[in-house]
Amino acid sequence: MSPRRPSVVVLDYGSGNVRSAVRALDRAGADAVLTSDRSVAADADGLVVPGVGAFASCMAGLNRVRGGEIVGRRLSGGRPVLGICVGMQVMFERGVEHGVETEGFGEWPGAVVPLEAPVLPHMGWNSVSVPEESQLFAGVAHERFYFVHSYGVRSWELEPSPRLTPPVVTWTTHGAPFVAAVENGPLSATQFHPEKSGEAGHLLLRNWLATL
Repeated sequence: MSPRRPSVVVLDYGSGNVRSAVRALDRAGADAVLTSDRSVAADADGLVVPGVGAFASCMAGLNRVRGGEIVGRRLSGGRPVLGICVGMQVMFERGVEHGVETEGFGEWPGAVVPLEAPVLPHMGWNSVSVPEESQLFAGVAHERFYFVHSYGVRSWELEPSPRLTPPVVTWTTHGAPFVAAVENGPLSATQFHPEKSGEAGHLLLRNWLATL
């Protein structure tokens, strides 16, 4: 008997074309579905929060479907969540765009701010600097991943605690360093798009599915 494919919900809140994420997850070994149904999202083995566009508009869409409640309940129960691109950014306290601050989910302290780079957006393939203890990047730490964004998290502000395992933070550089990925217990996130990152992204998604 073949092993059961994990169930994964890609949260549907109106964030552009995210069906490529559903297809990539299916290819990586999941039974993936795009839905905003809270009970389905709560019961799935994994939840993916995608994000395309502006922080404020993504938060408006997430608030309409009570995305913060869905993510919070899953994390409080140790249920895995993966944020992608703006879906990673909203896990921080706030986003700052054109001088306007928008409140995020606040799972991590810190702000999403404009990148410091001579050319924006940061669009294309880039390498990453991965800590040795990363599980998400097992076998792909030296590969390149596809980014498309003008904003990011330029400093990691979560204070270490002797009672908790420290998060694994992966960095990259475009003009200046910024956070490329975070692994923090049941909550993982990538600034790049694994579903657009070819074989490296495929293997990274398989690594995440293996943790479900």
